[in-house]
Amino acid sequence: MKIMLKANLVLVALFLLGMLAGNSLLAASAGSLLVIKLLKTPFLLEVAERHALEWGLLFLLIAVMVPLARDKIGGKEIIQSFVTPVGLLSLLGGTIATYLCGQGVGLLQERPEVMAGLVVGTVIGVTFLKGIPVGPLAAAGLTAILLRLFELVKK
Repeated sequence: MKIMLKANLVLVALFLLGMLAGNSLLAASAGSLLVIKLLKTPFLLEVAERHALEWGLLFLLIAVMVPLARDKIGGKEIIQSFVTPVGLLSLLGGTIATYLCGQGVGLLQERPEVMAGLVVGTVIGVTFLKGIPVGPLAAAGLTAILLRLFELVKK
């Protein structure tokens, strides 16, 4: 009972942080999980734990590819992405970001406790640095790289 109360308090705190920081995605996520917990539907938590990341990535990829589907990006723009400096840098940026997000997934699977720091860090970045909450995978990926650097320096 004590552990469940603590988890509920953490979700309430994250919900309030999201509301105060104007991060509707954080507030909606924490609020949804709190409702699922309070309704005592653990199977929904299991479904979310097993599939939510893939669903989120699916919708993110759909959002990124909408310009292709709406014919806003055509063959000319795709070819330019391979031959101009901006295009080449965007390819490099996309490759590095994808690698970082992959590292983030691994870190979150190995050490899920880092999520609390990522969420609070995201709220701080949004609130005080006027950042945009692009998601915990990129932050987790950067954290994974920073952890590796820290471990190398520590040795």
